[in-house]
Amino acid sequence: MDAELTALAAAGATALVQSMVGDGWTHARERVVGFFTRRRADNGDNAAGAAVAGELDEAREELVAARDAEDADTAADVQAEWRNRMRRALRDDPEAAAELRVLLDELAPDGAEEGRGGSVRNSISGGVQHGHVIQAHTVGDVTLS
Repeated sequence: MDAELTALAAAGATALVQSMVGDGWTHARERVVGFFTRRRADNGDNAAGAAVAGELDEAREELVAARDAEDADTAADVQAEWRNRMRRALRDDPEAAAELRVLLDELAPDGAEEGRGGSVRNSISGGVQHGHVIQAHTVGDVTLS
């Protein structure tokens, strides 16, 4: 398999796994189901889409449990499984690469390409005399007093 397609499959799996634990999972799930079922002989078969959706949901549950348990091996296994599935899809239909690239663009946070930061501008105004303002990419456990 071409090194470019292998890298594309790896990027696709990484974006998928990130989407599994992020906002917008429902949209990402629908798009990934479409990617895997579009080229099947049973094109349009709801059963095929439901099967892939179920596998994605199961993988997401495993991933969330692994992250909660700080189990990096299981999280890596979930990603490897979907990387291999994407590689097989690209191997069986090299023209699927274009669709996977579009999917990657959609799954990228704020449409930003990996490794390229975006810009954010926030403005806070008003008459509040007491309060807290937090600006962050990710906020974990926060206690304000």
